[in-house]
Amino acid sequence: MRDFAGTPGTLTGLFLRMAQCFFAAGSIASMVTSKNFFNVTAFCYLIASMALQVIWSIGLAFLDAYFLAKKKAFHNHVLLSLFVVGDWCTAILTLAAAASSAGITVLYFHDLGSCSFGEECTKYQLSVAFSFLSWIMISISSLIMFWIWAAG
Repeated sequence: MRDFAGTPGTLTGLFLRMAQCFFAAGSIASMVTSKNFFNVTAFCYLIASMALQVIWSIGLAFLDAYFLAKKKAFHNHVLLSLFVVGDWCTAILTLAAAASSAGITVLYFHDLGSCSFGEECTKYQLSVAFSFLSWIMISISSLIMFWIWAAG
């Protein structure tokens, strides 16, 4: 099996995992610094989804770093199946959380005329933006992992 960009155990694979973790952590940090996020269910779901994303991404980033240190590619078909399922599940959860939170944010800014929460609205927007960036990274990773799994 040929190694290409994003394959586990490559530098680009490690970069994708670290970017997922960074953007998910940024989303959590931005949302948690606001006072009233817990009053909106979609924002609570975003925090839970991003927390799962951080745990999943950092775990696979450590695995990528281990394979980089050993200078080996990762081609275990059974574990690869687990990672494909995990990546697709976290990608779907991340997209659902980002989209629902974006819907609430659009409701606050455009449909209600203006956001009455002041500075917190900017934090909500920043959190949603980070969650979409995290979703872009996990979707790239999940497609690469599926491609590797299907080729194996």
